[in-house]
Amino acid sequence: MSFISTMKKITLQQIAPFAILALVALGAIFVPSFNLFDGTGKYNAADITWIIVATALVFLMTPALAFFYGGMVHRKNVLSTMIKSVVAAGVVSIIWVVVGYSLCFGQSIGGFIGNPMTHLFFKGVASGAPWSLTPTIPLTLFALFQLMFAIITPGLVVGAVAERIRFTSYTLFIVLFSLLVYAPIAHWTWHPDGFLFKMGTLDFAGGTVVHISAGCAALAGALVLKRRQVHIEHKEIPPANIPYVLIGTGLLWFGWFGFNAGSAGAANALAVSAFATTNTAAASAGLAWMFFDVVRGKKPSVLGFCIGAVVGLVAITPAAGFVAIPQSIFIGFVAALISNLAVYYKSKSSLDDTLDVFPCHGLGGMVGMLLTGVFATKTVNSGGNDGLFYGNAAFFFTQVKALLIVVAYSFTVSFLLFKFINFILPLRVSTVEEQLGLDATQHDEKYLQGTLLVHENGNIKETLLDEQF
Repeated sequence: MSFISTMKKITLQQIAPFAILALVALGAIFVPSFNLFDGTGKYNAADITWIIVATALVFLMTPALAFFYGGMVHRKNVLSTMIKSVVAAGVVSIIWVVVGYSLCFGQSIGGFIGNPMTHLFFKGVASGAPWSLTPTIPLTLFALFQLMFAIITPGLVVGAVAERIRFTSYTLFIVLFSLLVYAPIAHWTWHPDGFLFKMGTLDFAGGTVVHISAGCAALAGALVLKRRQVHIEHKEIPPANIPYVLIGTGLLWFGWFGFNAGSAGAANALAVSAFATTNTAAASAGLAWMFFDVVRGKKPSVLGFCIGAVVGLVAITPAAGFVAIPQSIFIGFVAALISNLAVYYKSKSSLDDTLDVFPCHGLGGMVGMLLTGVFATKTVNSGGNDGLFYGNAAFFFTQVKALLIVVAYSFTVSFLLFKFINFILPLRVSTVEEQLGLDATQHDEKYLQGTLLVHENGNIKETLLDEQF
């Protein structure tokens, strides 16, 4: 009887996610099976092995990002922040199999989007011919590698809207962002018939597709959600767990080798070069951020090095397979300085981007795209182009045009998506829920079991149980 009584209280908004997943699961039953590739002839075992490893490495970056973000928020919002990144692995994986891969890499419709019917429910992927740019690995493996990029992109946006956005609303944002922002930009940039690809834009591993799109979406989200109460009151929020940030950074750095070196599509010299530029830029940026803080009168910090290293990884992503190793030092150095200054000036403004996603990922990706236009060289990758530094100004301006297009599209569409979601669902938690913390109010869970949060007569009391007893 109590079960029936409980069911009556459930709203359509609560039923809808489960119902949609159930319909997808039922529909999947009727999709015909296909033979797998035979593993002989055109495929290369070493390439398959490396891309499987690289795919797993990129997947690791999603829980790594959760640690990175979770360690920087208030202790009452650690779990709610971490799950918003990790849940993307579930949501985007299902979308990808059903229609996401087809929108990104299906038969092009005018260079703007893939035909959703081309690979609906992964039709023809298991037995299909290899992707034209990765001829030595099966199409399924290419699709899975690309899935990992699609997973982490909406996860990046979490840092800008942390500590005040509802879990259900953000889950809906993941769905809409994946279909309406990520998929078109991925198609434009990485599909041979995409209009940015045809224009000559180079993005080796996701400077525009992942970081600029996520950074601009983060800015849009911060503007729509407006400021947290603690931000309005200029209260300093101590990070919940700096060792989490350090762990997250280490795992991100580790996973990024798959992100960038795996984008070579094979176990070859280009993968080795991309691996080296990735590590070098991260090292340079981490040191640059930390030492620049010292120049400004601060002490060298764990957070400073960690954030700087991630900015370097972001900046080298579009350039990793197109620039030489020495130039990656400069790319990491410049990106760290620009993002560091952007974070400083943002802190003086009314913009409440909780974990500085736009200054670090958005601007970091933009710096990387522009410096790809400066330092790219055919000496490293004959399939690329020579940049401004090597006398080719036209290619640099191609990168600028692509950057402006992606920034305008990602910000505008993401802003409209947040507005739309707020129209049909409450986007932001209530003031009381924000004060109590999202771990307890959104998930009925707590990061610290010793924390007691009490709501009495409109006042929030927060104490540690160890202090009481």
